[in-house]
Amino acid sequence: QKLLLRNADVPVIMHTYFSQKVLLSEHSETREKTYGLTKMLIRKNITSLAQTFSLDDLDDELRQESSDNQVACAPQIHNNCDSKQHPLARSAVNDSLLEMVESQGAVGWREAQVQVVIQRVYCLPAREGYRSHVQGNKPLSAIPIINSDPPNVRLCLLVQDAYGMFSEVQLQSLTFADDIEQYCRRWEGKFCCLAGMKILQRTTRGRALGLFSLIDSLWPPVVPVKVAGQSQASETMTTNLPPPSFCYILTAQSGEIHVEVDEEEQISNLYQPPAVHGLKEILQINGCNERCSFWAQVLYLRLQTKHSVPINQREISLFVTDSTLQNVVHMIPKVVAVSVAASCVLSTEITEALSVASRLVFFKDVLWGNGRIICVERTVLLLQKPLLYSTAGADLSELTGPVRLDELDSTTQANSICAVKGIVVGVNESTAFSWPTCDRCGNGKLELCPQDRGLLYCNQCSEVVISPVLKMQLEVFLSCPSRSQSTVKVKVWHEISFGLFVLINMLLSLQSYEVQSVLGKEVGLLNCYVHSVTSHPNCVALEEIVLL
Repeated sequence: QKLLLRNADVPVIMHTYFSQKVLLSEHSETREKTYGLTKMLIRKNITSLAQTFSLDDLDDELRQESSDNQVACAPQIHNNCDSKQHPLARSAVNDSLLEMVESQGAVGWREAQVQVVIQRVYCLPAREGYRSHVQGNKPLSAIPIINSDPPNVRLCLLVQDAYGMFSEVQLQSLTFADDIEQYCRRWEGKFCCLAGMKILQRTTRGRALGLFSLIDSLWPPVVPVKVAGQSQASETMTTNLPPPSFCYILTAQSGEIHVEVDEEEQISNLYQPPAVHGLKEILQINGCNERCSFWAQVLYLRLQTKHSVPINQREISLFVTDSTLQNVVHMIPKVVAVSVAASCVLSTEITEALSVASRLVFFKDVLWGNGRIICVERTVLLLQKPLLYSTAGADLSELTGPVRLDELDSTTQANSICAVKGIVVGVNESTAFSWPTCDRCGNGKLELCPQDRGLLYCNQCSEVVISPVLKMQLEVFLSCPSRSQSTVKVKVWHEISFGLFVLINMLLSLQSYEVQSVLGKEVGLLNCYVHSVTSHPNCVALEEIVLL
């Protein structure tokens, strides 16, 4: 705040945790007297800033008696402390986060408590800590889906007080994020008392877009909230308030964690569970950076292949569908891509489940905007079906028949999956190659056995490979009626099981494939990943894939 002092030419910049302009008038003075008995008073001595900075020409009007300067603050939930004690005494429980910050300061509060409602439970990468909020949209390191050694993560709560104010509480570090499902189920929607907290940061909308996109999805409150400085009679409580513009990041004092969750208590009326929508409805939302939740079947996953990006910071693409997409005839894709950013923490349960089979996954608080669905920080992926979340009339019936992909056509875009059929009109011989793999673990880097040079040896299994699997890669050009003006290039894979001696003789004799054996053959329907779609030249590059 820039302050221009009376009778002084030197401006003062005041840095505070919170400031609010109060304009006194006859009406407000009368209202102070009317509601004065219902408020709790904290005595504060007002010191002139001109006096503090030793400026001349002090105005005598600023030297007021402290008895005239009692500042009213929000009332407490339980006022059972002794009248001789400070209002924020040991046994007091407050319901205002802002009042706790104003009265206790940045170093934190040990004895005082504040009661809040837990709106969301999620994990953030622990090694980034609260600095992740300063970085805005910069990607954070997190667990990649192929990494077997995930980093520590920090359990976090997004809480809201009776005045509608939010805070993010960063709790203890977890070795894995596997407990997030039970924390969500047991804690979300419950009242909780915070004590022993300290302020890590006061962040704003411009510095923490991800955090505020989640807060915006919970605004306005579903029930009227209190208004600071006003009587708490029901007629003055309101939901017609502007969304929060700042948020305090809190953490426990070192070595102390005081978060008491009343798990037996009923769900708070202030709690807003995620509204679950069908994917068809989400694709029709016009907003930008909207948080949404859905239940979908994961068909295929793919790790970003940009070698310039470290492997633990690469995005993952999950290709998902649901009954609302599978039952659509035209205009809407049957499968959509969900990008999992490096800042999204995935539990080992999720990564292991998706590495072996197609699973039904609940995507909570993903970000939708500019035609993309993105899992970012504070997005949670769960395998268990939530009980409390509202479905908003969406069709969430499970898939019963086989999954259908969109066929390749003029609307197909890069980084999607589709089904392809056509006739082979050419083969790229220069890229054709084959290699033996282990029939037990799939290891493609077999070596000659040290004891017997006529045998193949697998270092991962530490055993001789008797019946290796020959993998072959071939690039073919297809003539596709659905894209008659385009060159369609498909990278196809084949696996053939051979006896060892047959395989070795074949590898020694083959330099390339017999092109004539595949030309003119009809192919389809192949499930493919779309690498690129270009107009000059008019070409579509595909790769054959196997769905989960």
